[in-house]
Amino acid sequence: MEAENQAAVVRQNQGEIALILMQNPPVNALSKAVRVGLIEEIQASLDDDSIKAIVISSQQKLFSGGADISEFSSGNLEPNLPAVLDLIENAQKPVIAVLNGPAFGGGLEVALSCHYRITFSDNKVGLPEVNLGILPGAGGTQRLPRLAGVATALDMIVSGKPVSAKALPTVFDLLVSDPLDLLNEAMGFVQQVIADGAIVKRVKDIVIDPASAPAELFAQYRQGIAKQARGFFSPERCIQAVEASVELPLAEGLKKEGELFMECMRSPQARAQQHFFFAERAASHVSDFDKTTPVREVKKVGIIGAGTMGGGIAMNFANAGIPVVMLELKQEALDKGLAVIRKNYTNSAKKGKLTEQDVENRMALLNGTTDYAGLADVDLVIEAVFEKMEVKEQVFSKLDEVCKQGAILASNTSTLDLNQIAAATSRPQDVIGLHFFSPANVMKLLEVVKGDETSADVIKTCMQLAKKIRKVAVLVGVCFGFVGNRMIEPYGRESNRLILEGATPEQVDKIIYDFGMPMGPNTMGDMAGLDIGYFVRQSRQEFISHDPSYCVVGNRLVEDGRVGLKVGKGIYLYESGSRKPIPDPSVLEIAKQEAEKLNVAQRDLSDEEILERCIFPLINEGAYILEEGIAAKSSDIDVIYVYGYGFPVYRGGPMQYADEIGLDKVYNAMCQYRDSLGEYGKMWFEPAPLLKQLAEQGKKFADYKPA
Repeated sequence: MEAENQAAVVRQNQGEIALILMQNPPVNALSKAVRVGLIEEIQASLDDDSIKAIVISSQQKLFSGGADISEFSSGNLEPNLPAVLDLIENAQKPVIAVLNGPAFGGGLEVALSCHYRITFSDNKVGLPEVNLGILPGAGGTQRLPRLAGVATALDMIVSGKPVSAKALPTVFDLLVSDPLDLLNEAMGFVQQVIADGAIVKRVKDIVIDPASAPAELFAQYRQGIAKQARGFFSPERCIQAVEASVELPLAEGLKKEGELFMECMRSPQARAQQHFFFAERAASHVSDFDKTTPVREVKKVGIIGAGTMGGGIAMNFANAGIPVVMLELKQEALDKGLAVIRKNYTNSAKKGKLTEQDVENRMALLNGTTDYAGLADVDLVIEAVFEKMEVKEQVFSKLDEVCKQGAILASNTSTLDLNQIAAATSRPQDVIGLHFFSPANVMKLLEVVKGDETSADVIKTCMQLAKKIRKVAVLVGVCFGFVGNRMIEPYGRESNRLILEGATPEQVDKIIYDFGMPMGPNTMGDMAGLDIGYFVRQSRQEFISHDPSYCVVGNRLVEDGRVGLKVGKGIYLYESGSRKPIPDPSVLEIAKQEAEKLNVAQRDLSDEEILERCIFPLINEGAYILEEGIAAKSSDIDVIYVYGYGFPVYRGGPMQYADEIGLDKVYNAMCQYRDSLGEYGKMWFEPAPLLKQLAEQGKKFADYKPA
């Protein structure tokens, strides 16, 4: 252990100053080795009479990224971080934190426990624990309000967002403009502290004036975050912890913080959010390539289609500084597409997110062509044309003719067979699916679809390129709808069937919204356009023709011209210019008529049945996808559903949610509906073999490793 600690923390005595440096790459996580090392080196410096002041800094680019989250489940937390910070705060010699880089979570808490803090003005600091379903558990909720003020601390702790050090002038005793001058200026500051008598300034001695944080401040804050905090457990506990900093001395406040921290740690929301933290990172770890696999250079990208999707995709590359050429066969469509992109950028500039120069720089990277020959020199081309196989095949046949050898040919298809698309070329090894989600310039998810013949270097190139354009890439295999759209099918089917059986659209939507989705399936259908699903159903008759009830209410609405928000009526009615759905009794009448035709008995449905029948078949489809190898691991499905479909992150994704409530509950419910819903139940509620197997073994989806 001694050697490990020495590697994690080193001390260099510089005259009367002990310089203690953390060095635990890559992010200086405050692992056990670092905590032990800090205690040993600080104590040794306190015991050394020649040392008058102690400086804590880092040999990494970061000061510290915070706790080592992998230790949470190991229980290997002694000595814990509060013990380290207690030693720092109660030291009889001044301890100065010199933040040479970002400090997050426990890293910032280390700095807050010191007697002085120094960094450069543009450095970033933050307490992001809320994103893991917890709160700062090493004094952050007690010390930051004392130093920064209650309102500032609330914002930082509850949002979890980083801020610039210059926004925290009362937290830092010295802010240096040039990072390169930091250590020299810091050492000068420390020498002055020693010359002035080595005064120790403890945060615990600061008392917050209750008048600066009246009860209405907290009430207003709770009201202000109610919408975005919906369903999460930790934001309210963060607020309660900050309230304690106003009401209690530091020692008692720390005790309260610890109690609230443990409440959070024991919550299913924390388990879900921490699962998702690791799931997102695990998505990039795939077995289809290794370190020796080469990567193709992508210096120029072609986009076929300048509509909403094509334009959004193009913006991703322009934002990353990669030149784009957009193809439309008609100049008018091309001009319109480029104009929409400029408008999007201009709107961002008006909101202060971009400068006018940024807008011009990005537009300069976007060029148009009406001739396929304009794509001759691109390294990657992405088609975003109409979702019809004949159209895609024509496009790829043409690309095969004009694109240079080695160019990656990508389809943005959301449902179609990528292998059939690749077969339209003489180079299927270069063909891959890059399924962006709409709006493509906003949504973080990218489904990377590998065909049977897609080469390893194409897969690796696209997975790495996704990071460059700030997307979270998940690698999936070929089947109808891949992972996301294949799983959404039973969700949409059941929401429509429930209306046929007697539920109201608003009842279904409320239950799904209360579960945590951003909107219910009927509202979502109206916003997307009911005709989209209708056309998909028309193209998949072989899959659904055995069920005469399949989405009949939706079909009737589309055939009556009620295609959704864009025409002011769909499942709901919409007043001119408003997106607020208004229930329409005539939809219930349509459902009643169709139910009578099909001999479906209408009845009152419980909230529990509505929730289970929408969510459990979706999970069941995920089990099929896992067993078929379309997704490599259950956590990949969770990443797709949180980032692509708004599944609540505080439930971790559909597969984590199933693991949390128990696969036996999902399996038993599927069996119950299969047996109680007659022929319809037998058609659609047969449990997947993998769900049955894992439920009977008492295992989780997370335990499943494909053979």
